[in-house]
Amino acid sequence: MVVAEAGDEMSLSNMVLGFYEEADRERRPEDETTVGDGGCSDDERAGGGAAAESSAFWAEQLSHLHEVLGKMSSAESRIRADTEEAVRHARSGTATAAAGVCSSCATRATAGGGCRGCTLRSVAARLRDAGYDSAVCRSRWARSAEFPAGEHSYVDVVVPTRSGRAVRVVVEPSFRAEFAMARGGAGYGALVAALPEAFVGRAEKLRAVVAAMCAAAKRCARESSLHMAPWRKRRYMEAKWLGTPDRLLATTGAGAGAPVAAGSPESEKQRRFRASMLTLDFGGRTAVEVA
Repeated sequence: MVVAEAGDEMSLSNMVLGFYEEADRERRPEDETTVGDGGCSDDERAGGGAAAESSAFWAEQLSHLHEVLGKMSSAESRIRADTEEAVRHARSGTATAAAGVCSSCATRATAGGGCRGCTLRSVAARLRDAGYDSAVCRSRWARSAEFPAGEHSYVDVVVPTRSGRAVRVVVEPSFRAEFAMARGGAGYGALVAALPEAFVGRAEKLRAVVAAMCAAAKRCARESSLHMAPWRKRRYMEAKWLGTPDRLLATTGAGAGAPVAAGSPESEKQRRFRASMLTLDFGGRTAVEVA
């Protein structure tokens, strides 16, 4: 009898629940996951909005990158042309293609030609031969909570301006490769493709490009559900070129000797701007020759 009463109570409960469920279905004839007349689910609508927002982000970043890279003074244009020629010469003349070994120092060559160290020294030497005050620079930074310690070498050119103030131009022969990412996605890949292989520009331009690329790397990692490596972060990338480096100058005219740190008595003897003593205008006007 007790069992029967329990069964009756269970049946009554089921009837009540069924009544409420039926009433709820009558109030909402569409499937619970659909909204509006289009039949799109909340998840689908959210996904479509996210895709549109993502496309807008990548388009905006690409436009911004083109704008930043497109601004170049006549002085930067001249240095860039001479740099590209110097890079071609360095990569064609320092590597033994068959063995993949740099003929200058017998170390393994990079995919682009000679080893990086020899390429940098060759580029700096060619720029000096063209009349620029150019040297290999080496940046070092200590380990922090955000990223590991490291160092990076590149080339710079120091030029005087009409006002008498020296302007430092960063020359990175392998700039595009610094931002390459194996799983970067189409949007990020388009940004990398827009970068010049060799970067030539002042710190302001470089800082803007690094900021855009690191923001893109962060977005790419988030969209791909990947962890962003510390060496992809903005402060780490800026430390490569925008810190206070050791400026290493060659002890011979050909640039093949042992380097000496800038600021030493020996380096001051070498420091000169040779070819035609041009004062370079970074305001977008032409170079002006002075006596």
